[in-house]
Amino acid sequence: MEVDQPQVSAPGTGASTAAIENPPGAAPSPEAARTSPLMTDVARAAGVSPMTVSRVLNGHPSVRPETRQKVLEAVERLEYRRNSAARTLATRRSQTIGVVAFDSTFYGQAACVRGVEHAARAAGYFVSIATVKEVNERSLGEASDSLVAQSVDGLVVVTPRASVLEELRERAVGVAMVVAGGSPHSGLPTASADQEAGGRRATRHLLFRGHETVWHVAGPEDWDDSHGRLVGWQSALADAGAIEPRVIRGDWTAASGYQAGLELARHRDVTAVFVANDQMALGVMLALKQSGRRVPEDVSVVGFDDIPEAAFFDPPLTTIRQDFEELGRRSMRLLLQAMETGSVASSAPVIPEFVGRLSTADAGAVANGLR
Repeated sequence: MEVDQPQVSAPGTGASTAAIENPPGAAPSPEAARTSPLMTDVARAAGVSPMTVSRVLNGHPSVRPETRQKVLEAVERLEYRRNSAARTLATRRSQTIGVVAFDSTFYGQAACVRGVEHAARAAGYFVSIATVKEVNERSLGEASDSLVAQSVDGLVVVTPRASVLEELRERAVGVAMVVAGGSPHSGLPTASADQEAGGRRATRHLLFRGHETVWHVAGPEDWDDSHGRLVGWQSALADAGAIEPRVIRGDWTAASGYQAGLELARHRDVTAVFVANDQMALGVMLALKQSGRRVPEDVSVVGFDDIPEAAFFDPPLTTIRQDFEELGRRSMRLLLQAMETGSVASSAPVIPEFVGRLSTADAGAVANGLR
């Protein structure tokens, strides 16, 4: 369990200064005694009312973006910090958000959690994180129970696994809860990416380059991300009238991608592969290279996620970029709305972006002397 503690500044010198400026025994003036800015100071600096400042800090949706930006800039400029103890007593809220994260060693999961943290802090909330190593009913229950025991105001569950979402629907935790990265059809308020659109874009790119068909290295079956990308791949092939090859499964790791690459190398007619994430694509490309198949001259490869290392693969990997931090931010906005209103609908899916690099080429590029 990792808990982000609020940063506490060292005591300032305002009290001693007040004692010098005022006669002995006299009470210091309010201006001299106060060492920290108030919400009214932020309101004055931003040219808005204190109520508007409060709405911005609480993530209220009915604030214009330009007004929100002015308030946040004033907060940063004045180094304003709310008195969390006083606020807890007044509102009976802990100003803490709980985050349940799975497989946090994966880039996407970690980046999504980071997005939740940034958005929570911007809204004046602390974050307590429970990381679950094994996804099952017991670990899920222990993680959510431990966070609820800390009196968190709401929960963000970062998982794209369908089996976990089924358990979440059945489990009442007593606080507002949203999902980051799951299926928009899960029955829970969810911030998701359009995985099907990403899968279609990757596959269409390879078909556009003249490849007769595209093989697919998919992720685990019970991950919604994996299913969505596979459906996108299938729909792109169907639209083009291309043959759908047998799906090869991996577990998101480079090692499983390497095994998939060895299998692909045995099929000499393979010229294009869409891999469901960048780590597996790394393993696929190494296996192809060691088997005498060049990328992209013999086999074009497209990944998914655009991890920071993707631009430094050999060759640099063409991939589909997911904005994981935006997923985290959207999930936090959904949670704030759920805590405010008691109910909220899922947000519109984040659309992945195509990132072209050097791991794909036109079909027959070697024979034509082209790249």
